[in-house]
Amino acid sequence: MTAPAAGHQRTTVAVGYDGSEAAQDAVRWTAEYAAAGNYKVRVIHAWVWPVFTKKLGPVRGVEGSGLRHSAEAILAEGVDLARTALAAARAAAQAPSTAFQAEPGHDVEGVMETGLPAPVLRDAAHDASLLVVSSRGLGGVLGHVAGSVCLDLAGSSPSPLMVIRRGRSPGRAAAPVVVGVDGTSRSSAALAGAARLAGMLGATLQVVHIDQTRGRTREGHGRHARHGQELLDQALEEARNLAPDLSISGVLREGHAASKELLAAAADAEVLVIGTHNRDGGPGNTVTAVLNKARCNVLITR
Repeated sequence: MTAPAAGHQRTTVAVGYDGSEAAQDAVRWTAEYAAAGNYKVRVIHAWVWPVFTKKLGPVRGVEGSGLRHSAEAILAEGVDLARTALAAARAAAQAPSTAFQAEPGHDVEGVMETGLPAPVLRDAAHDASLLVVSSRGLGGVLGHVAGSVCLDLAGSSPSPLMVIRRGRSPGRAAAPVVVGVDGTSRSSAALAGAARLAGMLGATLQVVHIDQTRGRTREGHGRHARHGQELLDQALEEARNLAPDLSISGVLREGHAASKELLAAAADAEVLVIGTHNRDGGPGNTVTAVLNKARCNVLITR
């Protein structure tokens, strides 16, 4: 994998596409995001069949047949969908009520590479500002392969990873963007990503900290509760400095299972934003649990 050059500005948003309805939602979401941030769109299709068979060519006498032709058609479909959705997002952005601002200069490219979805997406998105995938699909008929794609990318994506579970309804106001903070170095990246996303979506931002000390002695719990509130207050101050024009609120929740409390806090959210461990260490238990159970879209920051 080739890393972006020093000082390289990431101007592309990448999205995985396999022709499924879930992947179509991911492409539409990507187009809206690209229109808001003046990004280019890269549609990526992982052509898995050469990994499993050599019979890739057309059937004799049957025009337009063969696995290669099918893969090329899927990619072309994804590119066309991205272009259509991008044009619609630009047109909608011209309405005074929208939070998006249309800017010229966007375009769409398609990339088809041979291999399993996770490594193909990882390599093809090496210079992207964001990698978008659906929570389902990405493996076509190879469902057992696709099941691990999101978890694999959650720990290894070269850029922040957006996992789409539902698309945005036209004309519907954005639900809140919820971000979990824990006082570690990951929190600043998560806050920055959440604040930027909320601004682009025209959404409010809710900062959540989970106090996991419930059940300890009253005295000890009191000390940790104060510490938890102080941590939340610091995160709120940081978020307001990052995005002074956003409507930002804070929530302090109690519970031993951080993932359970985050999911509860994000029950009505547009996006739940969380940080992950370093790429070599994997996504971590909280990220894994959230990806398995979240009902909203999930942004995993770096």
